Amino acid sequence: MKAVRCVLGVVIVLALSAGLVFYFNPLWVADQQTRWRLWREGVKSEYVEAGGYRLHYFEAGRSEGTPLLLVHGLGARGEDWRAMIPTLAASGFHVYAPDLPGYGRSSRPTDASYSIAMEEAAVVSFMQAVHLARADVGGWSMGGWISMKLTLDHPEMVDRLVIYDSAGIYFPADFGPELFVPGDAPGVTRLMKILSPHPGPMPNFVMRAVLRKLVRNGWVIERSMSAMTSGRDLLDFRLHDIRQPTLVVWGAEDELIPLSVGKTIHEGITDSSLVVIEGCGHLAPLECSEPVLEATEKFLRAPQPVRANESAPASH
Repeated sequence: MKAVRCVLGVVIVLALSAGLVFYFNPLWVADQQTRWRLWREGVKSEYVEAGGYRLHYFEAGRSEGTPLLLVHGLGARGEDWRAMIPTLAASGFHVYAPDLPGYGRSSRPTDASYSIAMEEAAVVSFMQAVHLARADVGGWSMGGWISMKLTLDHPEMVDRLVIYDSAGIYFPADFGPELFVPGDAPGVTRLMKILSPHPGPMPNFVMRAVLRKLVRNGWVIERSMSAMTSGRDLLDFRLHDIRQPTLVVWGAEDELIPLSVGKTIHEGITDSSLVVIEGCGHLAPLECSEPVLEATEKFLRAPQPVRANESAPASH
């Protein structure tokens, strides 16, 4: 009986300790769970020196698989592709998903501009460092902008291009850079409502953790936004020079970068097709991964790219 009480006491202490860790560090706990799930599904977490940066990246799939590079967006990281990496790897792609400089577990030099041009150069260096001469390339939001610029500046490195709810051309926005670095709970709530048509409730202890993270990382986002809003790297007058087969995927309810932007990009790239994911917003590759994956695989596997416009229902 004494032994049972002892074991029960240990269990209670461990449970309380785990609860306290989650309460005070919920984002860290969520990260560990995500990384463990990716590891279980055969996704490797690696580092490489590239272009003067130490870059973290995820890699998955057989070595003989079709190379596919995924580039994340503003304030994001490789983990944001978590709903897509394992499925794409299982479908025969050799997937690479790096953390761009300034994001995730990659280097954060304080003297960098974090401009689109800088991040594009880092992607080129990353591809060279992992011996990726050419690949299919997918980019989400800011990552789509980087991927389109990569395709224009280094067409020999890109076979096919997929962009998801991408920035990169001018459009009149009804928000300022402060949207992405909120300093209080109402600001975080507003950002989440713009990113997703179906934002979930956020407990107060999670909100506090989000705000702490923004305090730590907000300077990189601010610097990236400053570079992007300068207009220096906008691609409005270069889209017609993209010759690679291109798929444009967009959440129909994207309030951050509206569908009209996706249609303009589609119209500007001659060899492109547009797939609209109904019921989804800016986070379509994460929140609506099933139809996004279906459209992506269909496009990348097609002998000839599909050119018709399509709409896909959301999967929740």
